[in-house]
Amino acid sequence: MEIDNSFRVDVPVDVAWRVLLDLERIAPCLPGAALQEIEGDEYRGVVKVKVGPITAQYKGTAKFESVDDVTHTAVLVANGRDTRGQGNASATIKLVLLSDGGGTRVDVDTDLSITGKVAQFGRGVMADVSTKLLAQFVENLERDVLTGDVVDLTAPEEPAVASAGEAEEDVPDELVADAVAAAAEPAAAPSGNGAAIRKVEQGEVAPVDLLEMGGSPILRRVAPLAGFVLIAVVLRWLVRRRRR
Repeated sequence: MEIDNSFRVDVPVDVAWRVLLDLERIAPCLPGAALQEIEGDEYRGVVKVKVGPITAQYKGTAKFESVDDVTHTAVLVANGRDTRGQGNASATIKLVLLSDGGGTRVDVDTDLSITGKVAQFGRGVMADVSTKLLAQFVENLERDVLTGDVVDLTAPEEPAVASAGEAEEDVPDELVADAVAAAAEPAAAPSGNGAAIRKVEQGEVAPVDLLEMGGSPILRRVAPLAGFVLIAVVLRWLVRRRRR
């Protein structure tokens, strides 16, 4: 299914471009998502969703298929599988960033394929959920990442240069000891293709509640089933009462 969304952030396009390409930095802003490890240019993690009492966890990967720094266009491919084997999801997400006054407009075109219990809600509900999740993501992004000194995001990092009059003995002994200990630590274990696997500690995340996100469209689908269950309960109660 095709889902199109747009959002705006109050930073220049070059800043927004650098931030949105940094998946490790923005991962905590994604509702229900947790980044777990990085191998080369492949990012691995989980996405948790729930429908009432049922919780599903999709474990998968994400990787930029193409990145164009000139047109500020990127294509991200993500694949995930329900850890209980009850469905899978894949998405090709195209991001296009455009200058919008002093800010940036981001157009997001998603080609989503999903199977299993979550798929029963259809395109209408999934599009509604997608819009609300994106709004939550932007709110988190602006509060946790884009707030603060924008200069820090635009200026490239430069190595510190010691002045001519600065002596080596000015460096505290404990810092030297820390540096020696860090150098002695083993590097991340290489994977089969030679790239090191780096673990990411993000912590536990709450699943996205599709009933809460989808609102009335989902309730309309659940209502007939709920009515049937209610009738069955009432009939069962009446039968038991007559037997008494």
